[in-house]
Amino acid sequence: MVIRKSDYRLWALAALALLAAGSMMAGLAWSEPASDSNSDLYSQLNLFGEVLSRVRSDYVEKPDDQKLVEDAIRGMLMALDPHSTYLTGKEFRDMQVQTKGEFGGLGIEVTMENGMIKVVSPIEDTPAAKAGLLSGDLITALDKESIEGLTLEEAVEKMRGPVNAPITLTIMRKGVDNPFDVKMVRDVIRIKPVKYEAEGDVGYIHITSFNEQTTADLERAVADLKKTIGPKLKGYVIDLRNDPGGLLDQAISVSDAFLDQGAIVLTKGRNEEETQRANARPGDVTSGKRLVVLINGGSASASEIVAGALQDHHRAILVGTRSFGKGSVQTIIPLSGGGALRLTTARYYTPSGRSIQAQGIQPEVKVEEELPKDLNKDVAAAVGEASLRGHLKNPNDEAEADEVDGSSSYVPEDKTKDTQLNYALDLLHGIKSVDTSADKRVQAN
Repeated sequence: MVIRKSDYRLWALAALALLAAGSMMAGLAWSEPASDSNSDLYSQLNLFGEVLSRVRSDYVEKPDDQKLVEDAIRGMLMALDPHSTYLTGKEFRDMQVQTKGEFGGLGIEVTMENGMIKVVSPIEDTPAAKAGLLSGDLITALDKESIEGLTLEEAVEKMRGPVNAPITLTIMRKGVDNPFDVKMVRDVIRIKPVKYEAEGDVGYIHITSFNEQTTADLERAVADLKKTIGPKLKGYVIDLRNDPGGLLDQAISVSDAFLDQGAIVLTKGRNEEETQRANARPGDVTSGKRLVVLINGGSASASEIVAGALQDHHRAILVGTRSFGKGSVQTIIPLSGGGALRLTTARYYTPSGRSIQAQGIQPEVKVEEELPKDLNKDVAAAVGEASLRGHLKNPNDEAEADEVDGSSSYVPEDKTKDTQLNYALDLLHGIKSVDTSADKRVQAN
């Protein structure tokens, strides 16, 4: 997703909405004379108050008042578009952890397998790695309490906690007869949104999300690859495949890292005065080296902003399959009680003025990954924006025929079988070429 912080005006609107809801729950009628434009709204609010009162008094079981109101809010927001929603206090805190990119925890990537929590991998230089946890270990208990019956999210929540707080994990390991305990002390865990390595004379950079650390991590990756590869460096592959997005300001700064000038993205809200344009500043972190960007059906929102900006400026060649097609911006508005409102407040446009909403970005070179025989094609295809119920229409053309479903999002774990990556490497080595002379896109400015 692409999100941005709330401004004062939106905060004030949220406060007014809460006041209205409070009056409604108290069963109060509107005492002020209503204007013609608002009379219908006030009537509907009174209707909601009447229904709520009836449910509270007459439903067969005593309902949870807080849940009633929260579900009503969720229903209202779901009717707007798929990306507007209400966040409870816990959901808001979890989202802040994701966007900030750091939290108190152990540093383990885990998954659920047959009702057990399985270690995918410990993160380098974290308590889990220092304690010797291994990929494939099964976690059976936390502080002597069995994890049986817990969801993956609940187990992760228990493993997170205040920095310096101890926790004991009970581990089952292949080749070890009996379960054993591992005691660790929680530390600050930083989610690394950028992974990189040298592929011979090419720098490979995988951006997995856009949190507060992304641009700084990208700059460190480029600097390290320059030093590692040296003068023979041919260029960079920027992998945005299956990157779901994140912070708008990080999408802008990542794009800016590769551009010297011109527009990066234009955001347009409901009112003309809310239109904003972000421009690149002088300076290219790669010193003008060639770029190939990988995208697929799982590349969404912030990753599409980066791909669209680099494509419109002819700064990079895009390889892969069509992107997700999420061309909207959500603003996070904190609410009283600790929750928050995630509200779609703008559409974004690439430098050439195109909206990719429900259509996605088409790469210059379409390369489909060959699917394993046991993998269903429907499973490998991401659900595109156009497949989501209630999605915003593309403002440039209202015809639904122009909307497209999701494209392939499969990426093989074995890089030797990664057709898209290998095609990108061949482009940078001159083994393959792309003719962009017939490009019909509007030249970026």
